Amino acid sequence: MTSKTIRIGTRGSQLALYQAEYMKSMLQTTHEGLEVEIEVISTAGDRSQKENIALSEIGGKGLFTMEIEEKLSNGSIDMAVHSAKDMPTALPEGLALVCYPERENVADAFISRKVDQFDALAQGAKMGSASLRRRALMWRKRPDLEMVMYRGNVGTRIEKLDQGVADATLLACAGLNRLGLSDVISSELPINDFPPAPGQGAITIEAHVDNANILKLLGPLNHHETERALVAERAFLEELDGSCRTPIGAHAVIDGDKLSLHGIILKPDGTESHEDRLEGTTGDAREIGLEMGKLLKSRAGTEFFADWA
Repeated sequence: MTSKTIRIGTRGSQLALYQAEYMKSMLQTTHEGLEVEIEVISTAGDRSQKENIALSEIGGKGLFTMEIEEKLSNGSIDMAVHSAKDMPTALPEGLALVCYPERENVADAFISRKVDQFDALAQGAKMGSASLRRRALMWRKRPDLEMVMYRGNVGTRIEKLDQGVADATLLACAGLNRLGLSDVISSELPINDFPPAPGQGAITIEAHVDNANILKLLGPLNHHETERALVAERAFLEELDGSCRTPIGAHAVIDGDKLSLHGIILKPDGTESHEDRLEGTTGDAREIGLEMGKLLKSRAGTEFFADWA
């Protein structure tokens, strides 16, 4: 084993730091004596968190990865730890997602100080969310709801409920569980009605495809079922050219060598949606995702995507 110190790049949010520390621990547990350092890297997405604007209006997912990937490309860091749902489908040349540890809970959490269930919200209640997917899914079920733009880290979003900025919000169960905040969850939303963002609940590691040492270190940490599920979900996203401007949900379930993918696309106001389920083998994960994307694009028609610009 190399004596070189391995450098992990990460964003500086509480959740990102937890995920980086988690990967550091996994690496050192698996490879005794390995030296690992964490480097916090400020991204444009983090610097814009104070602004109460949707991510889609200021550049999309790449805002959380660009500076990290620059350091990965020039060799300043050896690997980067990301939330898989934050990753664009197109990566810089030479970089790839090379490891997926076992996935956490994929569901969205409903959080409110007033009611325990989404369906119990009062008519015209204020929902705090900046996610186009969550907003579209909520409006699909409850067009009466008022959406309040709602960004910031987990703690900030919860504080806003106490301040009366919104009556409720949705956050990923996985992030809350990882931060030890599962007690703030009023209820879990049913996955069939609220399909998660592609990759939600999963951590992924980005590295140089030709860095044999890093690939060797990460190999034992990869969870095959999570990888296959994410390959299908990200292929679906890729076929739809998905970004933060597009309300898309996807959830792949693995059972042995079988894979079932639920995909959904929505208009941003929730007035129209198209969804389906496809099944196949884990070896065909990418093909299943691409097929789902083509199927829903064909079913929706070109006019459906006019709102996605």
